[in-house]
Amino acid sequence: MLYQRWQRIARGCPDRTALIDLGTDRRWTFAELAATAPAESPAAATASIRFPQGNTAEFIIAVLQAWRDHATVCPLDSAEQTLPIKQPPRNIVHLKTTSATTGAARLVAFTAEALAADADNIVQTMGLRSDWPNLGVISLAHSYGFSNLVLPLLLHGIPLVLADSPLPEAIRRAAALVEHATLPAVPALWRAWCDGGAIPRNVRLAISAGAPLPLSLEQEVFTETGIKIHNFYGATECGGIAFDRSSTPRLDATCVGASMENVRLSINGDGCLEVRSQAVGQTYWPDAAPNLGSGCYRTADLAEIVNGHVFLRGRASDQINVAGRKVSPEAIERALLKHPQVGDCLVFGAPSSEAGRGEMVVACVVPKSGASQGPGAEALKQFVLADLPAWQVPREWRFVESLAPNERGKLSRAEWRARLGFTPS
Repeated sequence: MLYQRWQRIARGCPDRTALIDLGTDRRWTFAELAATAPAESPAAATASIRFPQGNTAEFIIAVLQAWRDHATVCPLDSAEQTLPIKQPPRNIVHLKTTSATTGAARLVAFTAEALAADADNIVQTMGLRSDWPNLGVISLAHSYGFSNLVLPLLLHGIPLVLADSPLPEAIRRAAALVEHATLPAVPALWRAWCDGGAIPRNVRLAISAGAPLPLSLEQEVFTETGIKIHNFYGATECGGIAFDRSSTPRLDATCVGASMENVRLSINGDGCLEVRSQAVGQTYWPDAAPNLGSGCYRTADLAEIVNGHVFLRGRASDQINVAGRKVSPEAIERALLKHPQVGDCLVFGAPSSEAGRGEMVVACVVPKSGASQGPGAEALKQFVLADLPAWQVPREWRFVESLAPNERGKLSRAEWRARLGFTPS
C-alpha cells in the first residue's frame, strides 16, 4: 500500500526535485529517487525487519526498499545498535521506539494505514505544500521527523532538503536552495538559531515540537523576524495530536493548540487526555498495554479542553505528592520563569526526610544569561509565594549552568533527579 502510493507520487512529478542531501552534495528528482528502489528488484528481501539509520538520503532509500520488499521498518538513530526484535504480524509495517523519558524504551507497532493517516492529518492540518520544501534538521528516525519529513516526501510529494548539521550556517545553506521553506525543529534549535540570527527569512511555516515551546522564545522570534512558530503536540503512540494554527504568538504556554484534523480528543476520569484516530498505533510490541489499542491512546498528560483548544496541566506520573496533596511541577516552573533573572528551570519530586510529608519539591534553576548575578534561593522563595501556596514552594534548590535537553529535545526529570543525587520517589 505504501510503496504503491509512493509510485503514484513519483509518476505524477518525475522531473521535479524530490531530495537534496547537503552532506553529500547530491540531489534526486522523483524519478531518480524511484529508481533507487525499482519495483523489479533482482534481489530478494534479506531481512524481515530493516533498520534505516542516520540523517542522509540513504535513510530515505532504505525505507523505500523496505516498503517494496514488504519488510517492517524500525528506524534507529545512528548511534543505536540493531535491536533483537520478535517478528511482528504481517500487517505491521513500522515499529517506532518511544522516547523513554519516563521509563524504559518500548516499541510501538503501526499498520500502513495508520502511518498514511498520520501523514494525511499533518499535511492537511499544517498546510504543508510542495512549493515549500521541508528543511530537514531533526532526526529522521524519531516519530516527529519521520511523520513530518519522510512521509510527506514519499506519500505527498513534498520535497526535502537534508541539512548536514543543525548549526546556524548549515541551516542558512539549506534555506538558500529554495524560494520558500517549511522548517520543523525543537525549541532548543529555535533558541540557538534565534540567538545566532540564523532563522531564514524565507521560512513560510515554522514548527516546534518535542518539548514545550517557551512563550518568550515564540514572541522574540515573531518580533525579530515576523515568523510565527507553530507549536505541535504529538506522541509516538498516535502521531499528531494538536497544532497551534494561530498567526500570532500564544498568550498561554499551556495551550498546545486545537486537535489535528481527523483526530478526536477527550478527557478521561483521571483527567488525562485520550486520543482517537486512524493514526493510533496498533499496540506496544511485543508486550501490549491497556493504554494503547483499538484506535485509542490514553496518554499520561493531564489536560483540559476549552473552546476546542488543549491546555496541558502536567503529567500524571510527574505529579509531586506533598503530605497527601498533589502538585504539578509545571505549575511551579511557570511561576519560577516569571522571575526576570531565571532563564530556565526544572522541578521534580524527591523523598522527604520529614515524617508524613511524602515528597519534597526540588527546583533546578538556570540563571538568565547576562544577569549580573543569579537569584538566590530565598529571593526565589519569596517571589513564587505571590503565585503559589507555601506547601508548593521548593524545599531544595540547585543552581546549574544549563538544562541541556536530550537528543529528542526533551528534558527528563528522572535523568536530572539521578544526576543531582536524589533517589526516585
